[in-house]
Amino acid sequence: MVKVIASSVRKGNVIDVDGKLYVVLTAENFHPGKGTPVTQVNMRRIVDGVKVSERWRTTEQVERAFVEDVNFQFLYEDGEGFHFMNPENYDQIVVDVDTMGDQKAYLQEGMTCVLSMHEGIALALQLPRHVTLEIVETEPVTKGQTASSSYKPAILSNGIRTAVPPHVDTGTRVVIATEDNSYVERAKN
Repeated sequence: MVKVIASSVRKGNVIDVDGKLYVVLTAENFHPGKGTPVTQVNMRRIVDGVKVSERWRTTEQVERAFVEDVNFQFLYEDGEGFHFMNPENYDQIVVDVDTMGDQKAYLQEGMTCVLSMHEGIALALQLPRHVTLEIVETEPVTKGQTASSSYKPAILSNGIRTAVPPHVDTGTRVVIATEDNSYVERAKN
């Protein structure tokens, strides 16, 4: 176990709290005008899947569990779960739906992801930072609105809602940030 300050905890990290392992779902640092800055962490206990919320001062020490990050390639999904293959030794692993969480919408066949492994068990998944998807539904372009900084709602090919600039239309391939579902740019290919 390695001790780190609470403000350095990120989504996907595995931490040890009172002898139990938790995977971090979200971590936010709050800096109020008065008072001590705090880190709000939402996490899932690995053994039973119970979600817990914890708040620490940003300078408090938190124990990070030793977790090996390994590149895996996504193969397919079936009734068992999500199947991944290690491209170095061709070992396959099945990850359950609870571990995947809402990130499963971004999985594409052949995509390389990082699985956080602890004693042979997949604890968390880290997707690539950006994914290219197609817009399947959005409002039509309004004449004269293209110079505006306003965004319009859109639905992506994986079913996720996002906001895109007014000049982007249905059928356009766009790059999306997987962390917060936000529009990055038009796809170049």
